[in-house]
Amino acid sequence: MDESQTGDALPPPAPGAEDHLAIAFVNSAIALPGGQHVDLLDTPATTNLWLSAHGLAPADAGVRETCATQLRSLRGHLRALFAARVAGLPAPSESLVAVNDALGRAPAAALLRWDEETGPYRATQCPTHEILDRALATLAANAADLLTGSDAERLTACGSPPCTRYLLRHGRRQWCSVRCGDRARAARAYARRTHASP
Repeated sequence: MDESQTGDALPPPAPGAEDHLAIAFVNSAIALPGGQHVDLLDTPATTNLWLSAHGLAPADAGVRETCATQLRSLRGHLRALFAARVAGLPAPSESLVAVNDALGRAPAAALLRWDEETGPYRATQCPTHEILDRALATLAANAADLLTGSDAERLTACGSPPCTRYLLRHGRRQWCSVRCGDRARAARAYARRTHASP
């Protein structure tokens, strides 16, 4: 199911997604109540839309299925690393290898350029065939910064099944959206009523 079929069913960005692109990326696969699932990287077209919306590719990048597959693969590895961090478990070695491979795909330094009219400036060369490599490197770097930075302690999984999104915890808040919080509170109230009944 794509975003256009779900309409208002998609939750708003999870807390922390505005500051950490990696959170938005891992949350691009969304489990919804009723067994529904939305994958914003499901097709080349939706992948191109997601990349463009997040400043990682031009709208006319022409993403192909092989690119979408590589992005979905990186997303899976980042989700595994987020899950390991949240649970306090060792990181899966194949996920570390995949992220480090993605980190090495694009040059880190912007090159010095010179415009005859405006003078010197710095810019990173990114021919069309390198758009995917740059996107993978950017997403991997953002995730690495999150996992090793001061916000890592606040990273958590949404506490309202079936939601599988990640967020940065604020205070006691354990949910990625008001909807998930309401669902969790309703489930707790139902459980209390059920256990109180004879």
